[in-house]
Formats: sequence, C-alpha cells, structure tokens
Amino acid sequence: MPQIQEQRHVYYDHDLQIEAYNLSGIVQKFPNHFHEYYVIGFVEGGKRHLCCKGQEYDVVAGDMLLFNPHDNHFCGPVDGEILDYRAININPEIMKNAVIEITGQDYMPYFTQNVIYQSEIAPSIGDLYDAIVYQAPQLEKEEALFFLLEQVLQEYAKPFDIDQMMKPNELIKKVCLYIKQHYSENITLDELTQITDYSKSYLLRCFTKQVGLSPYRYLQTIRLDKAKKALEEGHSPIDVAYMTGFTDQSHFTHFFKEFIGLTPKQYQKIFVNHSEVSDEK
Repeated sequence: MPQIQEQRHVYYDHDLQIEAYNLSGIVQKFPNHFHEYYVIGFVEGGKRHLCCKGQEYDVVAGDMLLFNPHDNHFCGPVDGEILDYRAININPEIMKNAVIEITGQDYMPYFTQNVIYQSEIAPSIGDLYDAIVYQAPQLEKEEALFFLLEQVLQEYAKPFDIDQMMKPNELIKKVCLYIKQHYSENITLDELTQITDYSKSYLLRCFTKQVGLSPYRYLQTIRLDKAKKALEEGHSPIDVAYMTGFTDQSHFTHFFKEFIGLTPKQYQKIFVNHSEVSDEK
C-alpha cells in the first residue's frame, strides 16, 4: 500500500494582503496555540478532534472552522485519518477595512462559533482559495473575498465587545504584557511571580485557566508571531532565531515547522519571491 504523502502549500496574495494555505495528507498533531489574525477554513477530508477555548469538537469533511485572533486551539487525528484542509488568514486591519466596506460600520468582528458543521459557506472558501492560487484577475479575487466575508459576518459574527468577553484579571494581564515586552529574553517563572505575588503553582494554574495557554506556550506563540513578521521583512532565519529568543537556529526551525508546517526559509520565500511555497514529504 503506497505511503500517504504530506503536502503543505502556502500562498500570499499581495493584492488582497491575505494568506491562503492548503494542508493535505496530514497526520501531524498541532499543539495548543493562537494566532494574531482571523482564520476562516474548512475540512476537505479526514477527521480531527479539535479543542478550542476549552470546547471539544470532532470535525469532518464539509465543516467550517472560524478562529478569532487569540482563540487558543489544538487538534489531532481521529482513528488515524489524514487531514485535508484549506484556510484563509486575514490580519485584523484588513478584516476591519472589509467590515467597513461590507457593513458601513467601523468595528472589529467577533466570530460567535468556532465550528459550523456541514456549512453551506465552505465552498466559498474554496472559491477564494482557487482565485488566489491560480492568480485570477484582481476583481475576481476581490469578489470572492467579499462574498465570503459577507456570508460569514452576517451569520456568524458580531461586533467585538471586550466587556462581554472572558478576559484575564489585571495581574494576569500584567504577566501577558511582560511576556510580550520581553519575549526575546530568557524569562523565568520567578520573574513572573514577582509581578503578581502569586506562588509559582498558583500562577501557572491561573494563567492557564484565564488565557487558555500556559505561560511558556503563550511565550512561544508570541515569539512565533514576531518571527513570522521578521521573516516577511526579509531578515535571515538565523538572525530571526536570535532576535526572537531561540537558543539556536536548529531549535527555531524545529519549533517553526511544528506550528506552521514549513521551515522558516520556506515561509520567507512566499514574501520574498511573491510566489507559492510548498513542503512535501
């Protein structure tokens, strides 16, 4: 029986300023993390057990996934089934501009559901993905983007209201801010407990419960976001490794691929060469 080949294809569209990617034949688990951007995706094939913000789901072909910035989530295969998945990543500023165009209102949207089973909108994600991949005329790509977002915003989003959101208490917020400001340093648990006066054990429990990730996983996610931006700006992978607090390039490459599915150099080529990048094995 032939071995299933894992493939990862990532594209960046400079007209729309959004990222599209396709994962196929994937058996890899994805660890707990969050993104700084919105994700609109759908499962093309396979079955996955997904955990997002403490809620658990089994998702299959035809299901749509919606992630807000900072929605922590992780997933793994079910019964050894391989994953085929397409998604669109949209930075908050691009999303905000689209919302103004579509609704005439100035607000950041908040997806009210993370999983929509057997969604009728899923084919629209595929249409946008194909338009980007096959370098369709700009008008066609713009139509596909706005058609998709209009459906999602109308049915599964509301204006973001921070007062209605579960959010960390003031001390945990200070810890998050400290991590964001010192992400390139060798942060210790002693430093974090000094901010809160919590014991180490209590801080770990409180932080993980309120943020959805442990302090170290939160630090890793911040480093990943900073690394992606630095790579997009053209910094060499070895420089980015040290800029973002990794001990060496090997550690950075292993970590980056665990989360993104591509090496830092492969990811950077998307932006430097203005082209599609893939990873097959």
